[in-house]
Amino acid sequence: MALSEIPKRAGDNTPVSDNNNAEDKAALREARQAENRAGREALRQERQAIRQQERETRRTARLKGGGAPSEAMPSAGAKPAAFNILVIAQRGRLAREALLFVASLRRNAPDWRGRLIVAEPREEGAWADAAVSLTDAERAAITAFGAEITPFTAQHFGQGYPQGNKIEALSLLPPGEPFVFFDSDTLVTGELADLAIDFSRPTASMRRTGTWPEPPLYGPGYSDIWRSLYDRFGLDFASSLDKTQPDEHWERYLYFNAGWFLGPDPSAFGKRFLDFALAIRDEPGEALACQSIEILLDQVALPLVIHALGGGRPAPELDGLDGAVTCHYRDLALLYAREDDRAVDTLEALMRVPPLSDQIGDWPMAQDFVVNGVGRDRIRPMFDRSLSLNEGRTRQQLKKQGLWKR
Repeated sequence: MALSEIPKRAGDNTPVSDNNNAEDKAALREARQAENRAGREALRQERQAIRQQERETRRTARLKGGGAPSEAMPSAGAKPAAFNILVIAQRGRLAREALLFVASLRRNAPDWRGRLIVAEPREEGAWADAAVSLTDAERAAITAFGAEITPFTAQHFGQGYPQGNKIEALSLLPPGEPFVFFDSDTLVTGELADLAIDFSRPTASMRRTGTWPEPPLYGPGYSDIWRSLYDRFGLDFASSLDKTQPDEHWERYLYFNAGWFLGPDPSAFGKRFLDFALAIRDEPGEALACQSIEILLDQVALPLVIHALGGGRPAPELDGLDGAVTCHYRDLALLYAREDDRAVDTLEALMRVPPLSDQIGDWPMAQDFVVNGVGRDRIRPMFDRSLSLNEGRTRQQLKKQGLWKR
């Protein structure tokens, strides 16, 4: 609906009810969003093309081994900065995913220096009476790649919110040392040491969609919801905005995927993350009354944490994360559906060697998709990866074909 098509209110002598006023505001918002949709999509595609061109330019320069070093690569002779990595593992699927992560790290990032800490929740506290401890076989396979498996006791989230592991496990990392957290369903596909990471500026993954908030028809809108959180924690809301995006469009507001995040000090980061997440969970506030936070609490709190610590959206130097250097695939079926050949080749190469090959018998999805070829033969031809695939619709297509087996 164009702005000019919105019905005007009755004449001057006709009183306007609160309900009519609310309907007009909703119509205005809907019209504004409709008019901006085409522009946003064009801008998104333009940015995506630019990023892809930059990645390919850097990759070509690296493969040729000549020319000036790219901004995303350290200069010749420079010593890559050491940093620690944290992932989560617990019995079953997360253990297998963590094993894939550590194996891909050792295979594709041989120059990376730092500690690789795999956090394992104890069967106590918030995980009491839950079978989360790694099996002996899982433990042996993960440590075979030089990872340190370190247990921790979750006190606040546990079974009620498993994603909270990433918040509480930050306490395992050495204070004051730079770190990167990765979700376990991530593959390392390139050299991490080539990334020029400014750890003094915390940031996180931008591979996200507008999953939160979901403003109700009659308000509050995106601005009111996010502003309420910034005001609550004494943060400057205006400086967090991407003003190249239109008002009330979700990308205007600082929002991340929590699949990876980084900073200079895991102790300060973890304390702020825990404080904010607990406060939002326990007392959401009036502006969040209609919002669901049961699944995305970490992604609601994360932008506030990063902004509070002086960070923001990632610089172009980090395009390799969620690009040529790492792949947050989320699920093996989605990996085959939407990820590039580099990620698929990495997965299949890892699955052919011990100890990963020894785990396939207990991992039916890997047996089916990788060993039996269902991923390449059936899933991959179903999707056009030159397009930006919507994850929800991709899952539905996979389910219809009986290929969603998470």
